[in-house]
Amino acid sequence: METIKIQYLNDSIKRLEYIDGKSDWIDLRAAEHVVMKKGDFHLIHLGVAMQLPKGYEAHIVPRSSTYRNFGIIQTNHTGIVDESYAGPNDWWYMAAYALRDTEIHVNDRICQFRIVEHQPQVTFEECSRLEAPDRGGIGSTGKN
Repeated sequence: METIKIQYLNDSIKRLEYIDGKSDWIDLRAAEHVVMKKGDFHLIHLGVAMQLPKGYEAHIVPRSSTYRNFGIIQTNHTGIVDESYAGPNDWWYMAAYALRDTEIHVNDRICQFRIVEHQPQVTFEECSRLEAPDRGGIGSTGKN
């Protein structure tokens, strides 16, 4: 088990918890009250800074209910935080774009993250044709 040092913005931020048995993703919460109008962009403070173990990175993505509940999408679709982003001012944020007027309160669960190992070093071998079975191209899954 890896240990991650975590700094919280203040005592009003709910502490992160791992929900054993449901998912290996961990919810992140808004650390500020945010009012957004349709078309607004805002970096929503998530109230945490972490020192990840060497060789690991965090992938931050919206929760499945984020759009339905708040009408926001994450502008970069996935936020990547590597272990070098670990200083006392390296706070985590969600880059959000509002598709409707919305209000987000402190401690609303708006995104989630998981810790993954860095991709291993790979090499590419050029070939003239791939020989694996053909699945039908993009968009073919589920067609009869």
